[in-house]
Amino acid sequence: MKKKALVFGVIMMALVVSACSGGFKADHHYSIAPFEFTNQNNEKVSLDDLKGEIWLAQFVFTTCTSVCPPMMSNMAELQEKIADKGIEDYKIVSFSVDPDVDTPEKLGAYLESFSVPDSSKWEMLTGYSMEDISDLGVKSFKMPVIDDPNSDQVIHGSRFGLVDKEGKVVKSYPGYEDVPFETIVKDMKALSKQD
Repeated sequence: MKKKALVFGVIMMALVVSACSGGFKADHHYSIAPFEFTNQNNEKVSLDDLKGEIWLAQFVFTTCTSVCPPMMSNMAELQEKIADKGIEDYKIVSFSVDPDVDTPEKLGAYLESFSVPDSSKWEMLTGYSMEDISDLGVKSFKMPVIDDPNSDQVIHGSRFGLVDKEGKVVKSYPGYEDVPFETIVKDMKALSKQD
């Protein structure tokens, strides 16, 4: 009898803990390798700078002719929905997968072209080697970044990554098509309440 009561107690405690955390359940926990890159304003942005905030990550580049424009539009739409739900402490971090071409100025102009609701929340990052961004994509976000030697295009993952306040990737979502906007906003709201 005691054993059953103990098991029931543990189950109830698990339910209470998940309810207190707003029901957010991480799909995975990938630690992001430390970095310090340059944003569209020519400012240094490091992983440490982003700690304490939740953020959405994506991999894009300014001369992309396929998935990047829809991803940027989807992220801009997502930002509107984030604002509608009253979430204020977050960042959107876009890593360029073509750092030789994407200067801070080009990234700034690219961001402006999508009429995002609040550009101050965006970090459009560059200032590293192709090898560095490929390593970061694969090791930290489990997303490929492959330079196509036969064109000026880069093959890369098209998912949005949700990063917690400690700098861990906890979930990822389709960013190109069938974007689950409501789920992402709900997860961000739940995650923002966690300490």
